[in-house]
Amino acid sequence: MDLFLNDLSLWIIGALMLAALAAGFIDSVAGGGGLILVPSFILAGLPPQVALGQEKIVSTLGTIAAIRNFVQNRKVIWTAVATGIPAGLIGAYAGAQAILYFDPDTIGKIILAMLPVGILLSFLPKKETIDASQPVNATVLLLGVPIVVFIIGFYDGFFGPGTGSFLILALHYMLRFDLVSASATSKLFNFSSNIGALIAFMISGNVLYLLAVPLVLMNLLGNHLGSASAMKYGPGMVRKILSLSLTLLMCSLGYKFLMA
Repeated sequence: MDLFLNDLSLWIIGALMLAALAAGFIDSVAGGGGLILVPSFILAGLPPQVALGQEKIVSTLGTIAAIRNFVQNRKVIWTAVATGIPAGLIGAYAGAQAILYFDPDTIGKIILAMLPVGILLSFLPKKETIDASQPVNATVLLLGVPIVVFIIGFYDGFFGPGTGSFLILALHYMLRFDLVSASATSKLFNFSSNIGALIAFMISGNVLYLLAVPLVLMNLLGNHLGSASAMKYGPGMVRKILSLSLTLLMCSLGYKFLMA
């Protein structure tokens, strides 16, 4: 697959590096970086399934910078991590396997129908002072978190863009995390779902490893800058970028599944 790199000019690779930087910034704050990466890869001429596989390897490694910043600032809700990570791994692997056999059109329309609700929810008043150290309800921790993360992880493997946004909304409204803590904890879940999907795409040969190197470096930088900005400017910035990424996702999916 890396022989495909011979057909990419330096200008195209440079443009993809800038796209990876922007995607990392958006992804670290509110999710949705795949909205930039996947279309960019397709415009560069990659087949759709290769574009999805390439997005997974870039996002998986790029997320490390954001996770490091959030962990250092003690924003991760660790009580939910143990049950959510395995669910994300399994769900995303299953979703990535399914994309090889099923048309994503139906699931895309369902996600498209849900997005306006998510955008409206993101503008509702929220409690910003929830103590991240408060214990999580045991039923929600043992059942709610893995079920939600599995479903969103399946979507991540099946299509991908917007996974971080859906995770943030689910954590915020289901477990009542403040938005910064929801964004931080979602990074670990998204990281696990990325790994699950990436394994499936690697096995099927849909990853360009040489192209991934410069894109991962730029995505790491974008994640670092974005997560640092979230710490500095707080939930207000997270809410605005979350709403923007959801709006972009709705427009992208609307064109893909209704206009194309």
